[in-house]
Amino acid sequence: MSSTSNLRLTLACWDYDRTRPIMENRVRFDGIDLTYLNLVIEEIFFRQMRHHEFDVSELSFSSFLVSMFQDEPPFIALPVFPSRSFRQSGIYINTNASIREPKDLIGKRIGCAEYQLTANVWIRGILNDEYGVAPSSYTTFMGGQEEPGRVEKAGVSLPPQIRIERIGPTQTLSAMLEAGEIDALFTPRAPSSFSRGSSTVRRLFEDTYAAEREYYERTRIFPIMHVIALRRDIYKKHPWVAQSLFKGFVEAQRIAYDDLHQTAALKVMLPWLIKHVADTEKIMGRDFWAYGYEPNVDAIDRLLRYHFEQGLSRRQLTAREIFAPETLESFKI
Repeated sequence: MSSTSNLRLTLACWDYDRTRPIMENRVRFDGIDLTYLNLVIEEIFFRQMRHHEFDVSELSFSSFLVSMFQDEPPFIALPVFPSRSFRQSGIYINTNASIREPKDLIGKRIGCAEYQLTANVWIRGILNDEYGVAPSSYTTFMGGQEEPGRVEKAGVSLPPQIRIERIGPTQTLSAMLEAGEIDALFTPRAPSSFSRGSSTVRRLFEDTYAAEREYYERTRIFPIMHVIALRRDIYKKHPWVAQSLFKGFVEAQRIAYDDLHQTAALKVMLPWLIKHVADTEKIMGRDFWAYGYEPNVDAIDRLLRYHFEQGLSRRQLTAREIFAPETLESFKI
């Protein structure tokens, strides 16, 4: 039974295999009683960025970085990354827009729901680094992907060379892409026009597995999308909380790793799970979804550079200044 002296905190996080042991109270946090709020990520990000409702939350890495430039930064990060994803799969094109390869995006009309979304930061950075497609070389159309009226969760001020246009109050980017009113769309969520099989919408990289595997094998970068953010007022009052939380998230992830290796009965509904796990570990190593600062410093530094280059950070932050220092090292016996 938990002690009544434990600190009571709320955690807002989506339902992931790597965090489900926390949601199911199978992980103990030293000195903390944690209430897990299982919410969809868009709701978490909106409520936390606007109102700071949760003590701890999953947060868009890019939104967190934007918040670092407030007069009083509201959060401090833990090197826990509940969401990671290669983003070559997040570039969708209209098939009539004469786009055959990445360089054909230059001069085009490209939609994105929010400029500062982490997925879009990665997509723009990869296109710039790998193919010479600069963010200033196309016009960005912003608005709701599936519902009209979406706005940026975090206030951003972009440099003048970034050309931004707002779509109409009744328009959506998914429908505009299908109709050819924009030429391409950068998004972490597949547009409905693609999901239902529209003949005019496809991915730029049709063999996304090959493109993403080649990118990883060359760069060793597995892009980080989300981070765990702790409210700074709580951290200042109880600095020990950062390490306690970090240890609990690591334990929950260990359980998820173990579940992937169960062979008597598959815990995930993938018929060839055993081969998929083996193939992934052969390419990326056994700890392929690494937490912690040291294993991820190259990916973190790359995102920080992209954020600055794209005008979202006033200066290029360093990896060490965004995380609670207690989580950057561990004792040894």
